[in-house]
Amino acid sequence: MDGEDDAPKSLMEEMYANGIEGVDDAPSSSTSTTIRKNRPIISGEQLDIEAYAALYSGRTKIVRLIFLADHCDNSGMQLEALRMAYDELKKGENTQLFREVVQKIDGRLGPNYSMDATWCAMVDRKADQRKDKLESELNAYRTNLIKESIRMGYNDFGDFYYAHGALGDAFKSYVRTRDYCTTSKHIIQMCLSAILVSIEMGQFAHVTSYVSKAEQTPEALDPPTIAKLRCAAGLAHLEAKKYKLAARKFLEVGPELGNSYSEVIAPQDVATYGGLCALASFDRTELKNKVIDNINFRNFLELVPEVRELINDFYSSHYASCLEYLGNLKSNLMLDIHIHDHVETLYDQIRSKALIQYTHPFVSVDMRMMADAFKTSVAGLEKELESLITDNQIQLDGEVESILVYTLVPWSEGSQFKWKWAFAN
Repeated sequence: MDGEDDAPKSLMEEMYANGIEGVDDAPSSSTSTTIRKNRPIISGEQLDIEAYAALYSGRTKIVRLIFLADHCDNSGMQLEALRMAYDELKKGENTQLFREVVQKIDGRLGPNYSMDATWCAMVDRKADQRKDKLESELNAYRTNLIKESIRMGYNDFGDFYYAHGALGDAFKSYVRTRDYCTTSKHIIQMCLSAILVSIEMGQFAHVTSYVSKAEQTPEALDPPTIAKLRCAAGLAHLEAKKYKLAARKFLEVGPELGNSYSEVIAPQDVATYGGLCALASFDRTELKNKVIDNINFRNFLELVPEVRELINDFYSSHYASCLEYLGNLKSNLMLDIHIHDHVETLYDQIRSKALIQYTHPFVSVDMRMMADAFKTSVAGLEKELESLITDNQIQLDGEVESILVYTLVPWSEGSQFKWKWAFAN
């Protein structure tokens, strides 16, 4: 494409204002343009805490609710999250975490959600009795050298410590079962338990290690286990800021996952984490082949329509719509325990890719229209483009690249930031 002078003005305004139709195999008909104009953008909605919490089970449900309360500016949402965390904790045995939640509530939910010292004392007393029994049983198993019983004894200790919030001790107990595993099934159980506790502790190096151990078992893994391991590996790569590797793992998760891993992750998280990491790190071809045309992942995306739509908008070069979806999702993403630390980085990378893709088909672009599409000022847009050109992410022809570092701004003429021929003069 050598320029845009021959294109009808109305079509060009649409291309600039909301992105570029027909870059590759994106739709470009006038009918499609009309549909895009009329399709409503979602409005940012407050997170439904009850529905959100229902996606998870066990300790991660409680920890996510506490995280949400700690990071939410809405006092009503904070108290609702803490109320639900309180109720969940009363069903379990973690008195330490219960005391922390009571302290966070600080009497704001009335007498029904205050410190229950009687309940804590009863649970702690039963825990001491249970621990004594487990120790006695394990000592007997050791004396009799019953390998399977010893394995089960350590595993029971791991479950006990995990239920009471002693994650370090739980991890050690689970790992000790390894010396007494006699089947691949035992090894996989040990690995999954170690992975669960490691995720809770934030020790993602352990997660990666035990995912690898599970995958190396001699017997073939069943599909649900494979799906769980890929989720765990995806979380480890996400935590390490290896977004492309994280995307690949989440995209490989099969439908067999279902709700079977709710103690760690929900199917909606697979769609959100995988979709955003893919947008930030995949090129256009990978996005089409591995995300949009991925039938299995499409099923996950159906659970989070906003992520599905922003991916399609990005690929179809509807950047204004894509960025608006991202903006609407941001507040809720900042309340997510795994992705909140990565939102700004992912958003910056997605925006940079959108800027690069926007400029690709043209010799020159109208800075005012482009600034409108990306919700920024012309001056702000110039700085973003200058940075991308300097980093060689937007590449120009011939010897121009070596000159740009020294003469970026002077070559910007009015509202026209001209690429090939203007810089070559």
